[in-house]
Amino acid sequence: MDLVPKVKVFFASFLFALSSVGSIRHWHFASQPLGCEHLVTNLPGQPDVNFKHYAGYLTVNEQNGRALFYWFYEATTHPDEKALVLWLNGGPGCSSVGYGATQEIGPFIVDTNGHGLKYNPYSWNTEANMLFLESPVGVGFSYSNTTNDYHIIGDEFTANDSYAFLQKWFLMFPSYRKRAFYIAGESYAGKYVPELAELIIDKNNDPSLYIDLKAILLGNPETSDAEDWRGMVDYAWSHAVISDETHKIIRESCNFDSNYTWSNGDCTESVDELIKQYKEIDIFSLYTSVCMGDSASSDDRFKQIMFRPSSKKMPRIMGGYDPCRDEYAKAFYNRREVQKALHVSDGHVLKNWSICNKKIFEEWLDSKTSVLPIYKKLIARGLKIWVYSGDTDGGVSVLSTRYSLSSLGLQITKAWRPWYHQKQVSGWFQEYEGLTFATFRGAGHAVPIFKPSNSLAFFSAFLLGESLPCER
Repeated sequence: MDLVPKVKVFFASFLFALSSVGSIRHWHFASQPLGCEHLVTNLPGQPDVNFKHYAGYLTVNEQNGRALFYWFYEATTHPDEKALVLWLNGGPGCSSVGYGATQEIGPFIVDTNGHGLKYNPYSWNTEANMLFLESPVGVGFSYSNTTNDYHIIGDEFTANDSYAFLQKWFLMFPSYRKRAFYIAGESYAGKYVPELAELIIDKNNDPSLYIDLKAILLGNPETSDAEDWRGMVDYAWSHAVISDETHKIIRESCNFDSNYTWSNGDCTESVDELIKQYKEIDIFSLYTSVCMGDSASSDDRFKQIMFRPSSKKMPRIMGGYDPCRDEYAKAFYNRREVQKALHVSDGHVLKNWSICNKKIFEEWLDSKTSVLPIYKKLIARGLKIWVYSGDTDGGVSVLSTRYSLSSLGLQITKAWRPWYHQKQVSGWFQEYEGLTFATFRGAGHAVPIFKPSNSLAFFSAFLLGESLPCER
């Protein structure tokens, strides 16, 4: 009896088993990638697609049992030739999977009432390989087995865990290690993204950890607390949300540069009036209707703007930018068969998924008052920064972003002008030394929801490093 073939088969299987857990990192098997155990199959309601996608947990801290959930979509064509883009949503405390992946820029959008998925023809994975991360622990499916971890979450904690995740992810998907890499995000990710980018370039001195970071992309981003507040107040007044009198009192009594902004009674009272008016509409999209479905009318948390005078964090409506869509996502991700397909549960003991974690927002430990110094550092190191702003967002308004960028004092290389999509003015843009700023006309906070085709064209220009089209 010839045992040689059997020995060869056994040895090959043994090597593959080791490589799949990272014990042997340099073996590659064409028939089965290292991340095969995270390959998503049998996802309920998924449209037929010709690309692979993966989801699951990666442990970022063995001792404490911290694990972050991700969902990764290969590019629709030539994934082996295209860049890798990490997308982050903010909050802090909101899910990049619930928002970015299945409301905004992923290939599958959660359908009405969470019963299924519909294909998104404007998905950003038509241009790049897209990686969505739920971070920090406590967001979405991500978790820690150590209770104290939930009490020390803040900007630094989040950046370190996200970096640890990336290094683990590259071990599971080694072909992407040397791929051009970009980080994108919106809202409070305006702080996550540059903070993670800074950590990457600081650690890139170690060749074994090197990540080929090319640029970052920020949408309606929280940037500088003082300028964000000033822009929010001026925007509310200029768009007739607050009265002349309220605007005047805030401008005269609120020192947003101070650590004692809220010790001034006139300031606090007037800001409370601003918040009160924004409770009547959608702060993230001034001109769209609020959700009037049963879930929204029976649970007014959707209209409760989270704001603590003791914190400088911008106010927000927990529940997100479209409360109706948020309920669809909640229904979908809490389905037994969905959690099993995404490798977050065995289909018996379910995880309790929510799109935003109010407790994380309330107990956030540390937040940089401004990431503009990081902007300067990244630009000096040769990284490109693109910033965009939907101009009907009252939460992190276009004025907030313009005030912040103006304070950088960057040299203008291309003057303010319109940019076009499908022969229509899509917005305006201006180029600086190392930075591009653009607006989206008629878009709210989560720009791709409002302008999916325009957003995809913008994303393509960003990846190519090209100027936006300034002719019809």
